[in-house]
This record gives sequence, C-alpha cells and structure tokens, in this order.
Amino acid sequence: MEDLAGLDSLIQQAPEFLMTYGLKALAAIVIFLIGKYFSGVAKRLTTKLLNNRKVDTTVVSFVANLAWTLVFVFTIVATLGQVGVQTASLVAVIGAAGLAVGLALQGSLSNFASGVLMVLFRPCRVGDYIEAAGTAGTVDEITIFSTRLRTADNKMIIAPNSAIMNSTITNYSALEKRRIDLTIGVSYTANIANTKKVIADILDNNQFVLKDPGYFIGLAELADSSINFVVRPWVNTPDYWTARFLLLEQIKNALDAADIEIPFPQMDLHVKEVPAK
Repeated sequence: MEDLAGLDSLIQQAPEFLMTYGLKALAAIVIFLIGKYFSGVAKRLTTKLLNNRKVDTTVVSFVANLAWTLVFVFTIVATLGQVGVQTASLVAVIGAAGLAVGLALQGSLSNFASGVLMVLFRPCRVGDYIEAAGTAGTVDEITIFSTRLRTADNKMIIAPNSAIMNSTITNYSALEKRRIDLTIGVSYTANIANTKKVIADILDNNQFVLKDPGYFIGLAELADSSINFVVRPWVNTPDYWTARFLLLEQIKNALDAADIEIPFPQMDLHVKEVPAK
C-alpha cells in the first residue's frame, strides 16, 4: 500500500516537475542550438575578416577555430547553468587549467604571439632578405612558432619568432631602391678631376645605375697611402649585388686604362746618417 501511495504521489507531482524542469531543459536546448549557430558565425566572420587583410592562411585557420571554440565553450557553460549545474566552480576549474597550461607553454605561446604579430604587421615577408636575431638570410617561411631563413651560402636557419620580434629587424628588400657605397683609393699623384670623370663615365654607362635619384662622387679622405673617393650610385634592390660587383670591376679596369694608380698600403722610410764620433 505504501508503494502505491508513493507512486500516486509521484504521478501527482509529475505535471509540476515537467513544467519546472521541462521548461529549463527546453531553454537549455534552445541556448545550445543558438550558441552553436553563433559559433559557426564567429568562425566564418573571423575567416572573412582575416582573408580580406590577406593574413597568412595558417593564422587564419588557427584564429577562426579559436573564435569558434571560445563561443562554443561559453555556450556550454550557459547551457549547463540553465539546467541547474553550478557553473562558477566549472569556470574556476577551466581557468586554473588554462593558467597551468599557459605557464607550462610560456615560451611556445610567446613564439605564437610573435608569429601572429609578424603576419599581421609584416615587418618582413616571404622572399625578403633580412638581418635579425643575430643572423641574416632570405625568409623562406613564417610559421606559427618559428621563421625559416635561407642564407646566401644555402644554409637553413630556423629562428624562434619571439627572438626575431624582440630584436632589431633590418629588411634589405622592403624598399625598391638601394644605394651602393664604394670607397675608391687612388695615388696622390692622380689628378682629382680626371679621376672623378673616369668614375662618372662608368656610372653613366652602367645598365644598373639609376638616373633618378642620381649618384654622388666626392673626395672623402686624404689617407696614409691614398686619396679616397666615395662613390654612391642608386640601383634597384634586386640588382644590388650584381651591380656592386660589376661596378668594382669596371672602375678598376677604367682606372688602369687611364693610368691612374690604385696604390698598395705603403710607408716612406727616411734614413738619416749619423756621423761617427
């Protein structure tokens, strides 16, 4: 009889139970479906925004998935809260776990953040020749955690992104034009005007030297063994090394043809004869 009485009591309380918890469950399902929908919206909007900014595809994928995860986690927490689960302790556990993971991966997270900054602000791009973090080379690839450089003698260098972003970056490829700085030393017996004319003729006829902004030739130093001219032509950045090597060869041949000596380092020795006592 007691069992029947208990069952009858449950049947009487069923409508109230369904009204109370049924509505909560329905609200939780609605919250979950809406949150899941907005997770997809957040991912699509993030992808579209980063693609419009021409951000690296690796970063686009990671950030878009991160946006989806954040919205979805918030949705799960809101859904559990709706059905009566104490979310405060759950959030505390998630926060503590995130802090522990962040401390354990501090170096990797720093490299990741630096990689994102490199892709967003683009201090260098793939194909640029840069000097950073104590090394120089052509940028082959920028990944989430590291940057791969290829040196002039074809060695691969992998540098952490944080090391590059925390150092001074010299980008030799960023601008269209570069100036070549040469120092040409000739003998003290050489005629200054004639020497400048010989060098100017070479610059005027070199296919790599730009007419705008022009070049500069000037007497820079009266050195110990020579008088030194500075020669400063402008060339397109991709032609820098080819033009430099060619100009040195052409100037040497032209000075030889004009009988203008390029002296070796030398020292004059004066011998003074001391009469014997």
